[in-house]
Amino acid sequence: MSNLTKCRPWLSHDVERDTSWIRYLSQAAIDDIDRALRHAVTIRKSLIALTPDDFPLGKAGFEEITSAYASTQHGWGFCLLKGLPVERYSVEEIKTLYWGLGLHVGVARTQNKHSDIMTSVKDTGGQYKVNGGRGYNTNAGLDFHVDFCDVVSLLCIHPAKAGGTSLITSSLAIHDELMRTHPELEAALRKPYYFSLQGAGSDDEPNVYPCPLFGEAQGYPAFRTNRKNITAAQEYFDDVPRLEQDQIEALDWLDEKLKDPRYCFSMNIEQGDIQLLNNFTVVHSRTDFEDHEDEARKRHLLRLWMSIPGSQPLPEGWKAAFKDTRAGAVRGGNRGKHVTDDFLAYERRQARYHGMHNVFSG
Repeated sequence: MSNLTKCRPWLSHDVERDTSWIRYLSQAAIDDIDRALRHAVTIRKSLIALTPDDFPLGKAGFEEITSAYASTQHGWGFCLLKGLPVERYSVEEIKTLYWGLGLHVGVARTQNKHSDIMTSVKDTGGQYKVNGGRGYNTNAGLDFHVDFCDVVSLLCIHPAKAGGTSLITSSLAIHDELMRTHPELEAALRKPYYFSLQGAGSDDEPNVYPCPLFGEAQGYPAFRTNRKNITAAQEYFDDVPRLEQDQIEALDWLDEKLKDPRYCFSMNIEQGDIQLLNNFTVVHSRTDFEDHEDEARKRHLLRLWMSIPGSQPLPEGWKAAFKDTRAGAVRGGNRGKHVTDDFLAYERRQARYHGMHNVFSG
C-alpha cells in the first residue's frame, strides 16, 4: 500500500467545512441495488449461503458501494452514503439488501456471544455498564470506542425521536495532540491494555485479550480504545495485570480529549444513510436517545462489522486481539459461542472471492 492511501488527522471544523465525506447514491446505483435484491429474494437462500453472484450488482451499484467502503482507508477515514430508499422495503428485505452489498466488499465478522453476523442497533431494554453489557441494545449514550473490525457499517432504517447523534473523532488528531502536549504519555499508549471480551469470545479463547492503544505497522498508525471493556477486565479478572499509573493517566486524558468539540464531530444518521468508519483511525460514540412509542417507528439501525481486502497492516502487538495483522486479512470480530459450519464456509468462500488471507480457515 502506498503512503497516498493513508488516512489523515482532522478536526471537527475541517469536517464541517469540507463535506466531501458525504456521498449520494445515483439513481442508476439505486436501480442496480433494487434489481439485485429482487434477484436475491427469488432464490430463497439464507443470508449466510448467499454469494456475490446471488446479489448481482450492476456497474453503477457496484462501483458506488465498493468506492464508499474503499474511501474509509484514506483521507477522512469515514464516509456517509445517502439515498438508499429503505422505505420501499420490509425489514427482512432491507437485511438481505444490506448483507448483499457487504458480499461485494469483504467478509463480515461475528459480533457477539451469539455469533450474529448482523445486529440490530435498537433499544431492547439491555444494560450498558454492567458485566457483559453491550451498548447496541440500549438507549444509553456510549463511551468512545472502536469496534472489532476494519470497517463498521451502520444502515439507518429509522432514526430516534430525539438524540442518538453519532459522535466521531480522529484518533490520529488525538495522537498528534498528545505528542504536542503530553509526550510523556505516548509510551503508555504502546503498553498492553487488557480488554474484556464481555463473554463474546469463543469457548477456546481467553475472556480477555491484550492490545496496546497505539502502534504502527509499515508506517500505518492504528489506535484502539474501549474504556468500559478495559475497566471490566480490571474489575472481573483478578489475574489481569493491574493498570500502571501512566496508563490510567493516558485513559483519563483520552476521556476528555475524545469528546472535546474541537476534535469531536456530531453527525446525524438519517433514514436510508449508511455510515462507514475506519476503526483504526476514527473513534466513535453516540448520545443517548428518546424513542418513539410506536414500535414500528423506534430507532433501528443495522450493523455490519467488515474485514475488507484494502485494509492496512496492524501492529504486531495487536495479533492476540485480531488473530492476523497482515494487510487485507480476515481478522477481528467477536467469535462468540455459536459459529456454525455454514459461517465457516461463508468465511472461506468470501476470503477466496476477495483474495484475502484467512487464518480462520483452519
